[in-house]
Amino acid sequence: MQKSINRTLICFSLCIPLVFASLLLAGTLDYKSHFLSFLPQLNNAAPCRARAQSPPLRVYMYDLPPRFNVGLMDPNFPDNVTVTPSNLPMWRWNDGLRKQHSVEYWMMASLLYEENDESGYTREAVRVRDPGLAEVFFVPFFSSLSFNIHVRNMAELNTVDEQLQLEMVNMLRASDHWKRSGGRDHVIPLHHPNAFRQYRDLVNASIFIVADFGRIMKISRLSKDIVAPYPHMIESYISEDHEDPFEARKTLLFFRGRTKRKDEGKIRAQLHKMLAATEDVIYEEGSASEEGFKASAEQMRSSKFCLHPAGDTPSSCRLFDAIVSHCIPVIVSDRLELPFESEIDYKEFAIFFSVNEALQPGYMIDGLRGISKEKWTKMWLQLRNISHHFEFQYPPKKDDSVNMIWRQVKNKVPAVKLALHRSRRLKIPDWWR
Repeated sequence: MQKSINRTLICFSLCIPLVFASLLLAGTLDYKSHFLSFLPQLNNAAPCRARAQSPPLRVYMYDLPPRFNVGLMDPNFPDNVTVTPSNLPMWRWNDGLRKQHSVEYWMMASLLYEENDESGYTREAVRVRDPGLAEVFFVPFFSSLSFNIHVRNMAELNTVDEQLQLEMVNMLRASDHWKRSGGRDHVIPLHHPNAFRQYRDLVNASIFIVADFGRIMKISRLSKDIVAPYPHMIESYISEDHEDPFEARKTLLFFRGRTKRKDEGKIRAQLHKMLAATEDVIYEEGSASEEGFKASAEQMRSSKFCLHPAGDTPSSCRLFDAIVSHCIPVIVSDRLELPFESEIDYKEFAIFFSVNEALQPGYMIDGLRGISKEKWTKMWLQLRNISHHFEFQYPPKKDDSVNMIWRQVKNKVPAVKLALHRSRRLKIPDWWR
């Protein structure tokens, strides 16, 4: 009898592992839920996934005469000298409003810079000398700076700015690179709303780098163009170390800027009239001066919310000043497009009101007062976490503004290739439109 029992136990000890193994191989046994349930610390652990960085975007940059770019910064820069990392003029940070639309400079500088980040991070875009290797072609024409320097009166005719635009168009259209794609794979910065204004419709197949679509809605579209942030006008807030930032920021809502604007920006004067006497709210007229920027920086850093109403166009630099000041943006602009929105959820750190909502007496202020300390603190922490995406710097750094812009360009490449390949085989005009 004892021998029979021993044989039975030996049989079970051999069969059970075999059955377990067969179920495991067949996929019918959920070993994670059954076995790891005994190890809760492992069962609840998030999987560790190493994210491999995709290869950088290969960019061919046109070698333009300096009069189209850095010669606008330094009139003494020889027009027959090639721009290199060693002779690239540094951007003057006290250059007033010209800084707002300096994206063109940072994009060019990032391509001139030939080294990687000290951490080993590979930049999102690298310059290639062989156009046959390029995925896109960058046109380093400082069209925003050209407008700011050469145009004093919008009614002027045949300005230096217009002459540069025409010369640029003729140069591009004569290029084999342009002819190959009809300009679809070209990247052209048009960040100022009046940049390239006389001839931009002749290059509108290209990828535009814009601040918004306020004055180019008829020739531009979100499917191909990229919204880039304004370089902020005030210094980034780095030394913030309050244990309780909610209580440390005494002002509820802050705005300082020009209140008399055109188009959608007319709301600024209406809001001024409505909010000027409101408790815990600062809404004042201000000018774009060094003193004004310092005053704005101090107030933004001591305010819970910073108001961002539309200007002459849907956007303005004020939003990005608020972000780097860690002041929760309050955005009032019905037609505003935001930078990097495919990667960043602005609802996590900004408050949005329509124009109609903002103009209802008490609606916006009551809404802001109703935001709990817990919710505000959560938004504030997220704001701090994403603020580095809005920094322009040289050399470029991981996930800063210029790298984020190039990543957006890289995301447009598949659509460019689709359009290019279709255009080459079509026998009739694009019939599906």
